[in-house]
Amino acid sequence: MKSSISVCIVDDNRELRNALQEIIEMSEGYKCLGTLATAEDAIRQIPLLKPDVVLMDINLGGTESGIDCVRALKPRIPSTNFMMCTVYEEDEKIFEALSAGASGYILKKTTPSKMLDAIRELYEGGAPMSSQIARKVVAAFLNKPATVGSNDLNNLTNREREILELLSRGMMYKEIALALNLANDTIRKHVYHVYEKLHVTNRVEAVNKFFGR
Repeated sequence: MKSSISVCIVDDNRELRNALQEIIEMSEGYKCLGTLATAEDAIRQIPLLKPDVVLMDINLGGTESGIDCVRALKPRIPSTNFMMCTVYEEDEKIFEALSAGASGYILKKTTPSKMLDAIRELYEGGAPMSSQIARKVVAAFLNKPATVGSNDLNNLTNREREILELLSRGMMYKEIALALNLANDTIRKHVYHVYEKLHVTNRVEAVNKFFGR
């Protein structure tokens, strides 16, 4: 059984890198493999470190952004999960990051406990997003043309639809479990069945189908 989730931090702000490193190293079940300041260093070193999760800043101060980093690294290390950890809330940045291969998007003002929950959820197959980001994703989907296959929603049980609705609000598995008075593992199983029935692989695609877009 894996003892802890390995994490790398990519951010050009030294104080923030150190703060994130301290949060991870002081938390049971997590370990920090390294902190990197530039896109160049990240592209060179992360494939050697092979972390479970990378916390990636968007603006790295050089010619290449964190989004460029993810786009370059994800095909080389597909088992590594990338989470953007940034101050940016612009729609364009969000969707560019998700298209590049990021599976999560949280804001730097996220509390340490929620940051750790998001890392674990990402590691366990989820797609954590800060609630502000999730709302923007949902709003963007509402403005898109309808896609084929939304009838798959009819295959969901009432409980699965309830959980999907909570996912669409940006809630994490742990929060959904508390809201519905269910175990975390039960929520994960329901989400797995939701993805399977909707023929999707992540929260973003599932929310898209939930809104019939």
